[in-house]
Order: sequence, then C-alpha cells, then structure tokens
Amino acid sequence: MTDTTTLERTTPSATTILDHWVDGAAWAGASARTSPVFNPALGTVQKEVRLASTADVAAAVDSASAAWLGWRDASIAKRQTVMFAFRELLNARKDELAQILTSEHGKVLSDAHGEIARGMEVVEFACGLGHLTKGAYSENVSTGIDVYTLRQPLGVVGIISPFNFPAMVPLWFFSIALAAGNAVILKPSEKDPSAANWMAALLKEAGLPDGVLNVVHGDKEAVDALLEHPDVRAISFVGSTPLARYVYETATGHGKRVQALGGAKNHMLILPDADLDLAADAAVNAGFGSAGERCMAISVVLAVDTIADEFVEKVSQRMATLRTGDGTRGCDMGPLITGQHRDKVSSYIDVAGTDGATVVVDGRDVEPDGDPDGFWLGPTLIDNVPTSSAVYKDEIFGPVLSVVRVDGYQEGLGIINSSLYGNGTAIFTNDGGAARRFQREVQVGMIGINVPIPVPVAYHSFGGWKASLFGDAKAYGPHGFDFFTAEKAITSRWLDPSHGGLNLGFPQHD
Repeated sequence: MTDTTTLERTTPSATTILDHWVDGAAWAGASARTSPVFNPALGTVQKEVRLASTADVAAAVDSASAAWLGWRDASIAKRQTVMFAFRELLNARKDELAQILTSEHGKVLSDAHGEIARGMEVVEFACGLGHLTKGAYSENVSTGIDVYTLRQPLGVVGIISPFNFPAMVPLWFFSIALAAGNAVILKPSEKDPSAANWMAALLKEAGLPDGVLNVVHGDKEAVDALLEHPDVRAISFVGSTPLARYVYETATGHGKRVQALGGAKNHMLILPDADLDLAADAAVNAGFGSAGERCMAISVVLAVDTIADEFVEKVSQRMATLRTGDGTRGCDMGPLITGQHRDKVSSYIDVAGTDGATVVVDGRDVEPDGDPDGFWLGPTLIDNVPTSSAVYKDEIFGPVLSVVRVDGYQEGLGIINSSLYGNGTAIFTNDGGAARRFQREVQVGMIGINVPIPVPVAYHSFGGWKASLFGDAKAYGPHGFDFFTAEKAITSRWLDPSHGGLNLGFPQHD
C-alpha cells in the first residue's frame, strides 16, 4: 500500500493554531510540537493543533486537582443546574457544532446532527444524577446498628476519545463524570480536535467552574502521560482493539480504573423470511453512514444462499442512488478522515479480488460532488467474501460492505460467535422464535432485531464483549455512574439515651 500522507496538500506556515483548554481558557502549554488538521473534503490543512508534552499534561492535571475540591463539594442541585444549562446551550447552538464536525471529520451535516443528538441523550440522562447516585440504607441489621452506602466521585479522570465521533463520545463520558462530581482531562483525537474546545467553552458558559474540565491535545506522549499520572484515578477510552488493550494494560498497571472500548466487526444475519427491502435499506444505512467510520457500522452481511442474489441486487440498486461528496452539499456520504486512511481502506478492494471475492460496486470509481483533492472513496460492495480473507477478518473502518453467503441460521451464528470481536450484531427475520433464539445464543454485547445499529438509549449502557471491551464497565447508563463513583459502606451505632447518653427530655423548672 502506498502511503500518500505526503501528497496531501498543506497550507502556509501561518495556519491558525488550536490551543489546549486549561483553567477555563485557551492555553498554549510549553511544547512547540503541532499536528495538521485537515478539511477532508478539500484535502487541505485548515489549522494546526498543539501536541501536549508530559509536562503540559501534568499542568492540566494540577489544574483539575485544585478545581475538583470545590466541584466535589458542590451540591447535587448545583451540579444539576450546570448540566441542565449546558444541555440548553448545546441544543440552541447545535448547528454551529455540526459545522465544526463536518469541516474536520468530513461526515455529512445530517450525520453530524445525529451524532450531537445521541450525545445530548447522555447529557439529559446525567441531569438525573440525584436519583442515579443514591445509596442504600438497612436499619437495625444488628441490635442498634444500621448499615448504609454512599457513592462519591473519584477525583480527576481522563477521557481519550476517537476521531470518528469527536462530540458524541466525549459527551458520553464527561457528562456523567462531571455530574457525578469528578474533574476531567479530555484528550480528543488530534485529527478533529476543535469540537472538544468548543464544548469546554460552552460548559464554562453554563457555569462549570474553571479547571473542572480541561482539554489537552496530543499524540502518544499525551496519552501515556494520562495513563501514568498518579493523580488520574480512571481512564475512559474508545478506539481500536490493539490500542484499547494497550490503554487497559498500561492504566491498570498504574492502579487506575479503566473502561476501554475496542474495535468491531459487526455482522448482519439475513434469514430467508426477512423483508429484503427493509434489510437492504438497513445494510446501506448501517454500512455507509458516516463513511463506515463507526464502531457500530455493519461491515459483514451473512446472507442465506436462497436469498443472497436478490439481496445483493437490492443493495446494488440503492447504492447507485447515493451521492458521495462535500458534507455541506446535501450529499449522502462524505470523505474519509485522511488520505492515508482512504488509501488503506481502498487497498482492501484489491485484496478482495486476490482472495476470490467479487467486487460488485467499486468505490474507487466514484465521481464525488466535491473538490477533486478530497479524501474520497465511494460505497463499495463485495460479494462471496471468504471468511479467511483479510476483507472479512480486519476492521476496515470505511465504506466497504462484505457479503458472506451461508447455508442457514446455524452457520451464520457460528461465524458470528467465532469472531474476535463481540460489539454489535443484527438479525433480520419475521420469525419471532428465530429472533429469540438468536438473542440468547449470539455472543455479542449489543443486538438488533430488524434494527441494524443497536446503540442502546442513554439509560441503558453501551459496550461489547470479547476483544471489543476491556474492563468491566460499559459506557454511560447505569454502568457510567458506577464507573465514575466509588462506593462507601458505613456501619453505625448511636447509643440510646437510656444508656446514659444525652437527656432528650424537656427542661424542668425546680
């Protein structure tokens, strides 16, 4: 594969530089290193982002540690007020955030708005922190003895978020972490970092005290600094499986609580009785939405032989109507995040032919509605993919939909359960018995029944099985508040006045 990173057009050295956000304001830090931030639809650098040094991260942690004491002691009512205000500001200015997401990630505006909406669900869930952080009380467990529990914030926590959802994933984590009374260091992807600063400024406007949420930009040096810093109590991470494993092993090795969400290879099993029009619509939306750059994308369709030809034809027809282009022009799918990633995804199309698969629709032939130097790759459909091929086994993370033909339910189930990953899956059928059996037998954390992308609502929790999740805690929902708080159990006994304690009788006048 040719690395075309050097072929991406760059702008002059006077490019705008995005600073970190520390103590409630933009902060340059001490490091002089920067990284380019591209507009994927143009193939040009639109700004540079600072890359934090270990010392820069330490300064941000110091700021968060000092600010946390006051935030920890703020009443639940105060924290709720800030979160409610943030939700209202975010809703009022979501168009502005969507523009930022499209300009740096490349996803079309409708996808950007969808990302914000799913993130806002978790903000709204976090506003109920008074109910969600209640303890329990058991009276008179032994004579005169009561036992009760409290949930209290951890302290300073770190969030390392991916490029594919630069607003939603941080909202999943910091909304709950802040509501629970923690201080946060957010390290967003250096590929599309601006949304993090924008949300930090909005939280300040909503009344969050300075230093309670700090944003440090960076690469591996900044990540390692967070994983190893003794004052960072917990780490939340979303990314590829190799990186999730590294984050989990490194951070737990330094005594931290960790939730690390890894990669995926999500399957859709289509049984012969399924509504094929519904299944084809779902496969197109779930396979090519956000250019396939999402961990819940459907990347493999397991089609039973008897309906496979008809299904492939229906998907092909729908793909012919899709417009790939600039996300601000009303297109259906935008560019990939970088030229390097585009070329990596494209290389799998060559691999498919070598491995004996059939390329039905080749996305390299796309004529985009956008600048010719954008990082374009159109929707791609590959049929008859062998499970031994890298096209099947690897997390491609792009708009490539593979069809694997199976002889029935049992073979399809076996393929899914043999996968390294266990993030999401779906079954399309009109047979309730088959669906019920599938949800019981499949070894995957999130399951859709005639639903292609089964992302749970905010009051349930998000996370997979096997190599898709490292640690015991899933994201948001009940798992979220459990992760960002620590439980105390108190056993108490108070002497009754009959034991010689305080006389509670009324004063007597002699």
